[in-house]
Amino acid sequence: MPRCTCCGKVITPDETGSAKFPCPNCGQITITRCEKCRIFGRLYTCPACGFRGP
Repeated sequence: MPRCTCCGKVITPDETGSAKFPCPNCGQITITRCEKCRIFGRLYTCPACGFRGP
């Protein structure tokens, strides 16, 4: 199961409002964010290149 890159919460397949996208800087890692982290604009850090984004 994927985990939120921000908070580490497990994201279930039926969860709505989550997002999954490649790192905007390196594109090597898939960033996954839960709905709460997206809504509150919590920062994430790419484990491959260290890019930080909201």
